[in-house]
Amino acid sequence: MTTTSETAPAAPAAAPAVPPKSPKSPQHTVRSKNRIDPAYYWMVVPVLALFAFFITLPALVGVFFSLTNYAGYGDWKFIGLSNYVNIFKDPAILQSYIFTFVFALTTTVVVNVVALAIALGLNAKIKWRTGIRTVFFIPMVLSALVVSFVFNYLFSNTLPVIADSLGVTPLATSILANENYAWLAIVLVTVWQAAPGATIIYLAGLQSVPSEVYEAADLDGAGSFRQFLSLTLPLILGYLVINVILGFKGFLGTYEIIVGLTGGGPGMATQSVAMRIFSGFTGGDYSYQMANAVIYFLITLLISVIQLRLIQRRGVSL
Repeated sequence: MTTTSETAPAAPAAAPAVPPKSPKSPQHTVRSKNRIDPAYYWMVVPVLALFAFFITLPALVGVFFSLTNYAGYGDWKFIGLSNYVNIFKDPAILQSYIFTFVFALTTTVVVNVVALAIALGLNAKIKWRTGIRTVFFIPMVLSALVVSFVFNYLFSNTLPVIADSLGVTPLATSILANENYAWLAIVLVTVWQAAPGATIIYLAGLQSVPSEVYEAADLDGAGSFRQFLSLTLPLILGYLVINVILGFKGFLGTYEIIVGLTGGGPGMATQSVAMRIFSGFTGGDYSYQMANAVIYFLITLLISVIQLRLIQRRGVSL
């Protein structure tokens, strides 16, 4: 009898040894997470450089010359804070500040009231809503200077003729030549052009309000006015804040419409701060108006900070 010896299976080949991975240190992990893509620098640095060259540098140069007697040409010498002291004693400068702030406050209120009323009407389910919206938004795309010249003709020629034929004596002469009423014409034209932009923002806010909210209010028996006060206004409060801030800031720098309507007159009754500052470029009053510009910048900056603080306290999300 022959016996066969069973051969044992060969042992598998040993796997190649893999060196253990060294654990990353926490500092290395934080650095990799906080690393900024170089592409961001290529996008941000050129913008910052252009802003510094065209905005920051000229502003610093203006601040420097506000401490001199520079007339915009020729020689100059350092005079310290004399320009700033004289500004607070200048009645013409104070008059321009009073006019500018009264105009800005009045126009901001009127623009927002008119724009909100228009937005509520355009947001309603009415016929030819798209066409009506187009008509209301036309003033926004027109040049402020062109608009002011057109209204100048209307206030100086067309309106007096119509008022005289109707026997309305106060309007038989141009209100642009009246120191007491010229600013009202500026407010009217500014509202006519600025209201469409504010209307767009209000329309965006109204369309963001769910329709179910109004359906529930209808079931509870709330009327239209009650719904506006209790639902619409609180829900679009953020949009109202945006319009107030942007509008007030823009109206503080009003210039083109005043130039086209009154040129700052009659006398200096409608001369804004911006017009006074620009007059320094051609009137040999460069350093004096640069000091005026610095003061005006600080005032507007303070107003902006106060507005932001009020927004943060009320918890309005922009």
